[in-house]
Amino acid sequence: MELVLWRHAEAEDGIPDMERRLTAKGEKQAEKMAAFLRTRLPRDARVLVSPARRAQQTAQALTGHFTTEPGIAPGAPPHAIPQAAGWPDSGGCVLVVGHQPALGEAAALLMTGKPQYWSIKKGAIWWFSHRAREGDHQTGLRLVIAPDHL
Repeated sequence: MELVLWRHAEAEDGIPDMERRLTAKGEKQAEKMAAFLRTRLPRDARVLVSPARRAQQTAQALTGHFTTEPGIAPGAPPHAIPQAAGWPDSGGCVLVVGHQPALGEAAALLMTGKPQYWSIKKGAIWWFSHRAREGDHQTGLRLVIAPDHL
C-alpha cells in the first residue's frame, strides 16, 4: 500500500476555520503540487479530503473525484488519518488532503509508532509505502517535497 499525506496549501486567516479559503499563493502551491502528483499517482488512487474549504480547494487542483472524509477535519487525532485510508491493509494508493498537526503526527506514527509533532509545510506531501515480506512488515518514506522545491 502507498499513502500520500498532502497538507492543504496556504490559506487565509479568519473565522470560521472551516470556511477559510486558499490565498493566491496557496492556489499556486496547490496547482504546482497537483501537476507533480498527476504524473506520479496511480490512476486508481483514492483521494480522501477534509471537509474544510482550504483542503477541498487544494484537492480540486488535482481532481474533482474525491471523497470528503469528516474524520480527518481540523482537530482530528493522528490515528484517524491512517485509519481512514485503511493503512496498511487496504492496498493500492490513497492520497489524504488534511491539516497540521494531525498530518505530521500521523507521519511520525507511521515511522516510529508514536504520534510526535512533526512539521509538514503548507502544500507539501509525504509519501509512504508499506509491504509485508515473509511476515516482516516494512514502512518506507518514499518522498517528501514542498511546492517551493518543484
